[in-house]
Amino acid sequence: MAKSSDPPVVLVHRPTSMDFMDEILSRNFRIVNTHTSSEPIPISISTQATSARAFLNIGMLKVTDELLSHLPSLQIIVLTSVGVDHIDLSACKRRGVAVTNAGTAFSEDAADCAVGLLISVLRRISAADRYVRSGNWGKSGDFQLGSKVSGKRVGIVGLGSIGFHVAKRLEPFGCIISYNSRSQKPDVPYPYYPDILSLAAENDVLILCCSLTDQTYHIVNREVMDWLGKDGVIINVGRGKLIDEKEMVKCLVQGVISGAGLDVFENEPVVPEELFGLDNVVLSPHAAVATPGSLNNVAEVALANLKAFFSNRPLISPVQLD
Repeated sequence: MAKSSDPPVVLVHRPTSMDFMDEILSRNFRIVNTHTSSEPIPISISTQATSARAFLNIGMLKVTDELLSHLPSLQIIVLTSVGVDHIDLSACKRRGVAVTNAGTAFSEDAADCAVGLLISVLRRISAADRYVRSGNWGKSGDFQLGSKVSGKRVGIVGLGSIGFHVAKRLEPFGCIISYNSRSQKPDVPYPYYPDILSLAAENDVLILCCSLTDQTYHIVNREVMDWLGKDGVIINVGRGKLIDEKEMVKCLVQGVISGAGLDVFENEPVVPEELFGLDNVVLSPHAAVATPGSLNNVAEVALANLKAFFSNRPLISPVQLD
């Protein structure tokens, strides 16, 4: 039986490479790892941690009702992601399990990446880099012109912390910002569009920063891309399933839209091969939030949530389960 002075037990699952929290966790808790077991996760959980009250999910492990059934003592799931689409929130609510996420720990880095993708697509920076490296500059002459960033009309889908940071970064470029969100934000100076079709019709660029829900699944479909038009650009630092990926590929190939900067995809790590040969597309391996600074931030948030839970204090970044 554990003594009251023993460090609390925390069940941890993470991809093998994501060890950025190992040291800080081991100083504060007794860690039970699931990713080191050769057994399937439900089995390794049930044999190692039926008494665990806290589960730290680093990465995108799907937490289903069936998985939760193997953790009868669980009271909290601490996530290192902002998105919660991999968590069965209804099951958590029914079982009385609290959930926390990364809060705003990643916001600035995700916004930086979104703006970087936009500049790279419009100014064709990645394509220009390939052009020079291939020797084509000397063989074929001047490179095809890109498009200016300044003055672009930019529609942000999801004006939460990330979306707001994107807007603030684009203001100095003279970009004209508008947005669509679940509801209109008070005290926000940007025009609000209640639906994404009208947002697409009035903008040159759509930047997706919203979370993935049943309501936002494939929120960018063929009709939205038709309204965005042949000069339109899509940037996605949210979730891959926000876009109908098959239709997007067709639109990019056929010139229905002008370009895309994509950090996320529908079936990661699988990326449609048709995108590889397109110079009007910039690809990133779901790395928008992955900098040493943001990882330090999220480690601090996760640790603070765990300490708050075990001390019976208010959680730092709780997720609404309603």
